[in-house]
Amino acid sequence: MSELDRIWHGDCLEILPTLPPGSVDLVFADPPYNLQLERELWRPNLTKVDAVDDTWDQFDGLHAYDAFTRAWLAAVRAVMKDTATIWISGTYHNIFRVGAMMQDLGFWILNTVTWFKPNAMPNFRGTRLKNDVEFVIWAKRGKQGRYTFNHHPMKRYNASKQLGCVWEIPVCTGPERLRDANGQRLHSTQKPEELLRRIILASSQPGDVVLDPFLGSGTTAAVARLLRRRWIGIEREARYVEAARQRVEAVQPLEPDDPLLAAFVPSRPVRVPFRALIERGYLQPGQPIYLDQPPHTGIVLANGQVQVDHLIGSIHQLGARLKNAPSCNGWTHWYYHDEATGQRHMLDHLREQVRQSLRDEANG
Repeated sequence: MSELDRIWHGDCLEILPTLPPGSVDLVFADPPYNLQLERELWRPNLTKVDAVDDTWDQFDGLHAYDAFTRAWLAAVRAVMKDTATIWISGTYHNIFRVGAMMQDLGFWILNTVTWFKPNAMPNFRGTRLKNDVEFVIWAKRGKQGRYTFNHHPMKRYNASKQLGCVWEIPVCTGPERLRDANGQRLHSTQKPEELLRRIILASSQPGDVVLDPFLGSGTTAAVARLLRRRWIGIEREARYVEAARQRVEAVQPLEPDDPLLAAFVPSRPVRVPFRALIERGYLQPGQPIYLDQPPHTGIVLANGQVQVDHLIGSIHQLGARLKNAPSCNGWTHWYYHDEATGQRHMLDHLREQVRQSLRDEANG
């Protein structure tokens, strides 16, 4: 598509309808927060705080902000694939309104990430708690849609354990922060690259199309290019567009075999049907296997099914029925008796032995 890998200068409400429907795999949106600041902020040392007072963040009341939010959410949803997900960043000023409107439009919320900013600005007036978090809603296009989530690779961000919903990432500072000709920060809410790195790696694959309808200083496009995703950026403010273009053009994409990219390409294990355990002699017809909870003893049948009393089915179907559950992973809930050790082990243990045998056969 000619729309890819470029920054569109203009209003997203005008540009989004020109994009092909159902063409985007991932969306990150950092929309205006509608802070509605009523006066200047000053530090105790009498220096002025460079707060978010840009015209693009100002609306004529909540009704105007809500109408704008519904419009861009609907336009974004139209260009998302059925398998796409969207991440929306916001503060307490707007995120709850955004979340409610997302649900009204049919989005299905998956998680809300709390982004903890250890170097956040203090509350100089001392009238409230320090505002050191933002929230990022993660949602899929609809309730029934499948979506990408790189569960295991994301453990790298939590000492090899499952990643949770609280992310500690410092506010964008140092060389990463874009500055204007006077040395002032170019964009008041520039997002750190680490935040976008996690989001893109968590919910897309190389070659997927990433859309940012409020591109700002270009963080989403820069990280998408680095990680070898295709991307589309839309930005209304001319002063941001040129800086973002220069920033993105300076990015050198990672090599395809870079460990960061390789780690996030799903490596699907070889599918092993339960019947293969019988065919390869790991289990015998008539041999008992054991369901964990509630406890049941099943008999292995020659055709790869299992029988408990008058019930017959696969290890998954029968397990779910006996547990009165919507589904069951039979590999981890059924056990066999190991004569050598005198202990019971999950069937998954035998499945891994079959997989290793298949790998050994493939390698000669």
